[in-house]
Amino acid sequence: MHLPQAELPPDTPAQRRADHRRLLGAFNAALASVLLLCVSYAAQQGFDWAPWAVIPGSLSGLRGILTAPLLHGSGAHLLMNALSLLALGSLSGIAYPKATLRALPLLWIGSGLGAWLLGEPGSHHLGASGVAHGLGFLLFTLGLLRRDRAAIATGMLAFAFFGGMLLTIFPRELGVSWQSHLGGALAGVLSAFLFRHADPILPRRKYSWELEEELAAQQAAHERDSLEPPSPTEVPVLWRRDDAPHGIVLRFPERRD
Repeated sequence: MHLPQAELPPDTPAQRRADHRRLLGAFNAALASVLLLCVSYAAQQGFDWAPWAVIPGSLSGLRGILTAPLLHGSGAHLLMNALSLLALGSLSGIAYPKATLRALPLLWIGSGLGAWLLGEPGSHHLGASGVAHGLGFLLFTLGLLRRDRAAIATGMLAFAFFGGMLLTIFPRELGVSWQSHLGGALAGVLSAFLFRHADPILPRRKYSWELEEELAAQQAAHERDSLEPPSPTEVPVLWRRDDAPHGIVLRFPERRD
């Protein structure tokens, strides 16, 4: 797979400040989403949130697809999802800002649809864990599809800290909406295929040992060229004379029978 690669930026203080702003921007966006969940959790204490959750098999429960990720059943539930969103949201925003922004609506809707289609009728599904699973599977899949250094490193980091998501898309524990996890995960995989070209490959700086090897190779090539004789194509060929008629270099006497 050939993706457009960004030109390697100069290592200047201005470029470092730009990289810092990019990292800080991704973290702030993830932090803002966590603060939104906290505000929603505080607000839901004042009303009956059950009608706004995803209710499988109910037409009225479809509206929960839009609102359920903002609701949580307990403070521990909120804390677990907030940590996942903060880490995975920052990681995906740094590595794939465009793909992440385009994928979020699919992850949001996919997690809700998974709960509505696969959940038991009459049950209530809520929480942002489906969106978090979508981000995790987005990073896993993009690492496999793109296979550049940054993509592989990002996928490995996501897998190292959140590899358990590969198991929580299946029924394992009562009270855990594996259906929304599965819906978000499938949306994450689909988004990875759809938006894998949205972000160019991050510029890769060479290590010092790579630069030393290139310099040694250039010096060796220069020394070799200085010792070798010129190429045969540069040696004038004596038997090619422009002033010879019809290309005859040496005329032989005519044969007499």
